[in-house]
Amino acid sequence: MAERQATIASSSGLHARPAKIFVQAVQEKKIPITIAVEGGPDLNAGSILSLMGLGAAKGTVVTLKSDADGADAALDELVVLLETDLDAE
Repeated sequence: MAERQATIASSSGLHARPAKIFVQAVQEKKIPITIAVEGGPDLNAGSILSLMGLGAAKGTVVTLKSDADGADAALDELVVLLETDLDAE
C-alpha cells in the first residue's frame, strides 16, 4: 500500500476550483486512490462530493493511499498538486 501525506496549500482549501482540478488529476491516473483527514474515513479521491465533504481547509494534512500498480508515482504527483496554491493560478 502506497501512502503519502500532503498539506493543503490552496487558500480556499479543497473546495471549488482546487477540488475540481484535483479530482480531474486523480481520474486521469485511472487507479483507485483514497484521501482522508486525520481521524477520518478513507474517501474516494476521485469524487468531488467526497472532497467537499472532507472539509479540508488550507493547512489541513491529508493522507492519500492506493495499492494499485503505479501508485507511488501517482501519489507523488498528487502531493505536489495539493501542496500548490491552485487558487493562485
